[in-house]
Amino acid sequence: MRANGERWRAPYATDPGATRGRLIPEPASPTRSDFQRDRDRVVHSTAFRRLKHKTQVFVHHEGDHYRTRLTHTLEVSQIARALARALGLDEDLAEALALSHDLGHTCFGHTGEDALDACMASHGGFDHNAQALRIVTRLERRYAGFDGLNLAWETLEGLVKHNGPLLGPDGRPTPRYAREGIPAAILEYDALHPLELARHAGPEAQAAALADDIAYDSHDLDDGLRAGLFDLADLGEVPFLRGLLDEIAALHPGLEASRTIHELARRVITRFVEDVITESRRRLDRLAPASVADIRAADAPVIAFSAAIAAADTDIKRFLYARMYRHPEVMAVREKANAIVADLFAAFSADPTRMPEEWSAGLDGAPPGRIARRIADYIAGMTDTYAVLAHRRLYAATPDLHWSPPSRGLPLTEP
Repeated sequence: MRANGERWRAPYATDPGATRGRLIPEPASPTRSDFQRDRDRVVHSTAFRRLKHKTQVFVHHEGDHYRTRLTHTLEVSQIARALARALGLDEDLAEALALSHDLGHTCFGHTGEDALDACMASHGGFDHNAQALRIVTRLERRYAGFDGLNLAWETLEGLVKHNGPLLGPDGRPTPRYAREGIPAAILEYDALHPLELARHAGPEAQAAALADDIAYDSHDLDDGLRAGLFDLADLGEVPFLRGLLDEIAALHPGLEASRTIHELARRVITRFVEDVITESRRRLDRLAPASVADIRAADAPVIAFSAAIAAADTDIKRFLYARMYRHPEVMAVREKANAIVADLFAAFSADPTRMPEEWSAGLDGAPPGRIARRIADYIAGMTDTYAVLAHRRLYAATPDLHWSPPSRGLPLTEP
């Protein structure tokens, strides 16, 4: 054990004792590392609490047992810590990144993000990753000495770059940002506190990104099955899942559907986590990094799936896209949610004073881009519930988002 209860870290792990610091210098804590403090600041933030009522796939009132953005975040955090511990990484940084990775998501999940991006097309667009950075550097206003959470450089770097570098070796934006460019919020912060946008993030951020994929695959299969959007038999289309179902059937003949679903979800997590550990150790042995700087300078991620599991991950996501995310029932709700976000943006654009005073203050005579960004910040922070209530205050009719998935009659309690 080390100071502040920290566990052993490998030489290539990110060392909180060697952090590049915070934008606004602060005295060190006598009881917590910088990454432990970052984790705690995220958990105590307003944006984190709002995740409780933000959509993952199903809007929250469709059932108490479906994932919300908050429960998804907690599952990602658990997996990220498991990966970090197995690989000798800094668990607290991995946890801080997992807990903060979705702070920038809007109400109504990716539907809300797509709607806001369309509304902001003339003003730089909307990107949830950039929004998360805005939240932790500007929009949270809780501390006396600074706006945002004043997180450590390594936490902000991982938050911005957990999906990989934003710039290529030639200095041009990577494919994700090739069309619209890197969001202004990221470039503005990078100018103050450079985040090395052309390099990979540290290993903890890479672990958190894979934990996100693993959680998505597992819990969306679980939720989709319980919602009746597809059947266990349909999963035979994915060879990896077919193999797991055959294994469950051999070990537990005649197992009831609800237990089969859980056995499947836990096996997806286990196989993926074990694969990341094995593949990452192989890559670490080959690279032999002496420090985290060697991982950042590598030409490929070091924490990664093997080729076989990467293919399985792709197959699962392709299945979920067709059978769940684009299911007619889900799409019908998405269209209504899209209309709510677009209506709110239109109403506030026509009269910004319709927003609360703390959001509308100082906008008289402001440039259109500044007004639009303020409106986007306000809407992005809304929970599903708040967005619906705000729409009802402004419009005579509000789309009804209620849809009750059939749940297949699966027992949720003991008979």
